Amino acid sequence: MLDDFRVIEMIAPDVLATIQERYRILQNIYWMQPVGRRVLADKLAFTERALRTETDFLKKLKLIDASKSGMKLTEKGEETYQQLSGFMDQVFGMNHLERSLAKYFGIARCLVTPGDSDQQEKVIKEFGHLLWEALDQQLPNGQNIIAVMGGTTMAEVAEELSALETDARHNVFVPARGGIGEAVNVQANSVSAVMAMKTKGTYRSLFVPEQLSRATYHSLMQEPSILEVLNLISEANCVIHSIGKAIYMAARRKMTEEEILMLKQKNAVAESFGYFFDESGEIVHRIPRIGLQLKDVSQVPYVFAVAGGKSKAKAIHAYMKNAPKQTWLITDEAAASEILKGVTL
Repeated sequence: MLDDFRVIEMIAPDVLATIQERYRILQNIYWMQPVGRRVLADKLAFTERALRTETDFLKKLKLIDASKSGMKLTEKGEETYQQLSGFMDQVFGMNHLERSLAKYFGIARCLVTPGDSDQQEKVIKEFGHLLWEALDQQLPNGQNIIAVMGGTTMAEVAEELSALETDARHNVFVPARGGIGEAVNVQANSVSAVMAMKTKGTYRSLFVPEQLSRATYHSLMQEPSILEVLNLISEANCVIHSIGKAIYMAARRKMTEEEILMLKQKNAVAESFGYFFDESGEIVHRIPRIGLQLKDVSQVPYVFAVAGGKSKAKAIHAYMKNAPKQTWLITDEAAASEILKGVTL
């Protein structure tokens, strides 16, 4: 089909240009709805007059509605947008971006969704859809133990998952770490529970803080319920995690001013699994923790890293220098383009 469209493009390039332009309008309305014409025109770098012509046409097709609060997609419009997404990604180069990024990092696969999750919240929802498709495709039959990290991205992604259970496959979700004193809904316990409920699997919780004194640690290690969950974590065959910006994560972890100053002096830009990395990917600090360790991840067959936004490009780049080769990175076009800027493959 793509070859057919390339032939069409050779003799009627305006056809694909029109399709792409109208797709971008639908896409941005979907991300920003309800949205006014002036805001949308600024976002797309259109004149209001040109945008009015296109949106009037899309209204005649019953793809969008307009009200005092702004424009939004109709049910037919959302269906059309979703059907176009995969085709547009292939025609206009998203597959090339995915392959280039995977080759650059030396990892198994990259999945890239259009947009910038810094600017469009719905891009993170697309991360959830991509993650669900990847899990459904990759998880084997039998029992899977899926270790899940916490965080705001992970909490939003969890809400977008759908059923993964089959007669031949059962999934047990466990938190990859203890709590770090953040809001309950973004802790690993909560995220793994939501993922389990959305996918029709089961879950186990780990009710211990991530950071403990040595005496408290040894005491808790005598508790059968805690040992049982830690054993499950150690047997995980799948890990789902995000990648954070170093100083932001240090603040979330309630690290001291002295520790944050130390991270700044060492030019830390990324954090994952309790490890902080500088731009070259070197580990500059590590927080002792209960749960999954970075070294453990290399032995896990299925690893999915989810992070995006242009502002996270440095963090993603730094962490991915340490990522296991079997990792699938799920990100957005803004982060991918920023990472590959100036790179010759």
